[in-house]
Order: sequence, then structure tokens, then C-alpha cells
Amino acid sequence: MTLDPDALRVLEIGRAAGGKPFETGSVATARAAYNASFPELQGEHEPVATTFEQQIDGPNGPVTLRIHRGVGAPQCGAPALLYLHGGGWVIGNLDSHDEICRLMANLGNAFIVCPDYRLAPEHKFPAGLEDCLATLRFMAEHAADLGIDIRRIGVAGDSAGGNLAAVLALLARDGLAPSLAAQILIYPNTDARQTSDSYRRFGDGFGLTATTMAWFRDHYVRTPDDVLDWRVSPLLVPDLAGVAPAFVALAGCDILADEGAAYVARLQAAGVPVILRQWPGQIHGFVSMGRYVPAARQAVAEAVAAWRHFEKVADDQAD
Repeated sequence: MTLDPDALRVLEIGRAAGGKPFETGSVATARAAYNASFPELQGEHEPVATTFEQQIDGPNGPVTLRIHRGVGAPQCGAPALLYLHGGGWVIGNLDSHDEICRLMANLGNAFIVCPDYRLAPEHKFPAGLEDCLATLRFMAEHAADLGIDIRRIGVAGDSAGGNLAAVLALLARDGLAPSLAAQILIYPNTDARQTSDSYRRFGDGFGLTATTMAWFRDHYVRTPDDVLDWRVSPLLVPDLAGVAPAFVALAGCDILADEGAAYVARLQAAGVPVILRQWPGQIHGFVSMGRYVPAARQAVAEAVAAWRHFEKVADDQAD
């Protein structure tokens, strides 16, 4: 598969920087390296109408939320999206994906809520998931105070955040979380067994490597048995029927491409409305590379358009 020229440029920038793979050092070193690198790749941080942070009570202690109200979003009755950042459950923070959240807020005339969920290995599965679930419950329970419409709450995430978003959608389907209007999954991790063929095709030289992904996973799970838990590997859940409509964005040159496609196939087989968008020449993480990859903004715009489409379909069915 031919790499997109923008993706190739990003890979060349990374090689020129001479950074070492995360798995060759400590978690602290990996976080420091990531925090130093992501501002170079992010695009413009659009101004939004308002931004504020607050803490909520989570099952493992306080969780900090960053909440954006997009330009044009009403102060009450607005749509809202819970956005869960990527980073292999080990790295990432409220700043690492702020570009995406601001853009979603403005394009969707919406509120975007991003939690600083707990990271592994200090807080292994299911601690981070529990923080995300606590945030979703907070959004539903305080919808009127926040100015959002409880019927218009969706969940989104990229990579490990896409994994968490998919799991929340399943919990919502089962009545264990507030109901969701949509789920937006951006190159999601759906199978922690890491055995799909895209791990072979793109395991090295395309950004996220197979060895780095194994390092992330092994920090996240408590024991090997967790790999088979559908809350870690949602592709392994027995049934996907009844989950929220899904928009799924996949990068063609990505070790997670095949498991993302497999998840889409299972959603479709279960009768779940799905909008699939693929960028064949792109690499994992391209939506966070807006400075060099114009397709990043396009992917976010299409995700928001799909979210609006699912809402319209639901409204038409209710009439």
C-alpha cells in the first residue's frame, strides 16, 4: 500500500528527530518524549466560545474534565460528546488531543467533554475505563446544569480512546451506562490479542509499531486473562446488537487497520447503523497531525457530520 505523501513527511520528521521507541525506556521517559513531540504535529487550536475545567468524583478519586463549548453552540439543550484521548492507555493528557476537541466543538456547535482519565501502569484496567464511565454518568446526571441535551450525548475516541468509547457504547447498550446517540471510533483498538495480519504488514516503519503496541497493552492489563475480557477487547463481545450508531475512521497503513475493519463487519452484521471512512495511505494517529496532514481536519469534519446524521435519523424515527 502506498503511503500518502503527508504521512510520509510525518514519518521522516520523526526519524530526523531521532527519538527512541517508548518500549526502550521507562514510562516516565515515554510520557516526557510524547509531551515534547505532540505540539509539533498538532494543527491550529481553534478558539471556542468557552473553556473551563472542573473536577468530579470518580470511583478511584477525583477526575479532571476539560469542557469546550463550541462557537455557535447554544448555552442550553446543546449536543455533547464525551471525547476520550488516545495514547495506549499509558500516555496522553488533556492537551494532547485538545486540537481535535476544539474542532469538534466548533463543527458540531456542541459541548465536548474530555476527562483526564487515569493511566497505566500506575492505574491498570479497569481504572481508566471507570473514570470514563464516571464522566459519562456526570454528563447525564448534570445535563441541565451543563447546558446539554441528555438525548444528544455521544462518545468518541481515538486509538486506546476509541477502545474505551466502544466499551462505553456496549455498557450503555446493556443499561450499565447512560444511553448514547452515537459512537465515533477513530482507528480504535478492538482486539488486544494483537494477532491480525495488519500487525505483520505494518508492524514496523509506519509510526506505531507492533512492539510499542504490545508494550502499551502489557502495561494496561493486570494479567494475560484480561486480554480476553471484552472490556479490553470489544471485538470479543458475544453480541454487538443494539449499540449506538457508529462512525468509524480507519487508516490504511496502521497495525490496527484489520481489527478496526473486523469490528465494523461485526457491527454491520448485528444490524447497527455504521458509517465507515477509510484513508488508505494514512498512518495511525493521523487525526492528531493536523499541522502536516490536511486529512486530519477532513476526518473530524466527517465524524461530526455522521454524528449529526445519526441524530437526524433518530429524530425522524421519533416523529
